[in-house]
Amino acid sequence: MQEYLRSTEIIDWEHPKIQKLAKKLALGSDDLVEITKRCFEWVRDEIYHSHDYCLNPITLKASEVLEAGTGYCYAKSHLLAALLRANGIPAGLCYQRLSRDENGEPFCLHGLNAVYLPDIGWYRIDARGNKKSVNAQYAPPEEMLAYEIKVEGEADLPEIWADPLPVIVDLLTVYDNYEDVWENLPDIPLIEQTKK
Repeated sequence: MQEYLRSTEIIDWEHPKIQKLAKKLALGSDDLVEITKRCFEWVRDEIYHSHDYCLNPITLKASEVLEAGTGYCYAKSHLLAALLRANGIPAGLCYQRLSRDENGEPFCLHGLNAVYLPDIGWYRIDARGNKKSVNAQYAPPEEMLAYEIKVEGEADLPEIWADPLPVIVDLLTVYDNYEDVWENLPDIPLIEQTKK
């Protein structure tokens, strides 16, 4: 579990402002399930999704997301992982492959988190931010993610990453405008599984 607890250049939970917020969100509780809920709801509701709100700057590091108050789903997942790790709760990054228009191609990656909860194990949460068509909630052990897999070619990718995928880091480093990020959301091909 150590890799899901460490501070990194991007999930920089040792940053003083992240430390301060993590402590504030955990105040008065030692229940990891409750602290996770507080962290999840704070990131979901208090950090604005860059595209939903047409906001710059483009953020990558958890501390940048906190400072700017905005981020794409990927960046928001970096901040949530940092807040959880700062509270000693193992957290990783997950991805879904989704249709951009719910009609098949083109596809893009969507970023979310997995958190390791006592008596439950790995549990996925999605703090991208709710809107009319999105209602992500925290209701363990039931997952209530922002998006369901509906179209052929979409997929819940099973890996739980300790660090963001390089293609995500590149996206949030190369582009400096929310519209450019939106136009260049990355996709990865699915590995075809042969039937036995």
